[in-house]
Amino acid sequence: MDFMHSSVLSSPTWTAITTEPDGLGESPFWHPQEQRLYWVDIPGRRIARVAVEGLQAQGLVEYWPLTQEPGCIAPVQGGGLVMALRSGIYLAREWQGDLQPLAPAPYDTTQLRFNDGKCDPQGRFWAGSLYEPKDQALGVLYMLDGQGLHAMMDGVVTANGLAWSPDSRTAYWADTAAHQVRAFDLDAATGQLSAGRVFLQMTPKPAGWVWSSEMPHASQYGGRPDGAAVDSEGCYWSAQYEGQRLLRLSPTGEVLAEVATPVPCPTMPCFGGPDLKTLFITTSRQGRGAQELAQYPGAGCVFAMRVEVAGRPVNEFVSA
Repeated sequence: MDFMHSSVLSSPTWTAITTEPDGLGESPFWHPQEQRLYWVDIPGRRIARVAVEGLQAQGLVEYWPLTQEPGCIAPVQGGGLVMALRSGIYLAREWQGDLQPLAPAPYDTTQLRFNDGKCDPQGRFWAGSLYEPKDQALGVLYMLDGQGLHAMMDGVVTANGLAWSPDSRTAYWADTAAHQVRAFDLDAATGQLSAGRVFLQMTPKPAGWVWSSEMPHASQYGGRPDGAAVDSEGCYWSAQYEGQRLLRLSPTGEVLAEVATPVPCPTMPCFGGPDLKTLFITTSRQGRGAQELAQYPGAGCVFAMRVEVAGRPVNEFVSA
């Protein structure tokens, strides 16, 4: 795909929801009962939440410090959070509550950790793993249901971009390192994935590429697919890490819109607000250079903007 041939919204109106940046913000979701946005800071080893009205935070951000990195979180039916930490998947029945182990990590925790994930419409919790040396495709997509933790797909370096179509017939999963999003036929009853195909293939990063303020960012490199969300029309919104943009793709993979982001490294979008027409994005500042951070001091903060097409409500974990 040639990223220069899409419809560009070059000056969207983004508002900063937070002022204290995260190292690497990820896994945002909107809690409709609480009217709060939740997300994680992976290297900061913390979960965050804040009430939001319109495009403004209401009060201070609350933080839940952890002893290890959280890859992703999801709300639990009846209250609480399910979370994929480096050492396994845990359930907390209340904010900052005790962690109940649900499944130990099925990998070498010295080289892998859980990364992107969320719940499917059937209430199962999915989480992919990230191979930290990033020189082999050892990442796996796992699904937790009442029978335990199951490996559903493998062969990636960095599991990301998990999402489902509104009719639960298609699942999306990305390998950030491969610059690729894949689509799969989904058996909603069992969670089985089949008929994998390339949904979006981005141009790899040029050899020796580094961020520079000397040239328009997207003219050098379009970024690589990070986290994602699907809206009510079934379109897939993909955060393009280092590309300073989001892509909105049709169910057939056509780029319908390109939305510039306020910082170079958006990590994951989600929809929220009472009408689900507020688009939130988490972002990263981890490993970014001094020149880039000087130009983009908001890197690592959470941003929001209004959109015309509503998203879909967050799926809750149904515990056994």
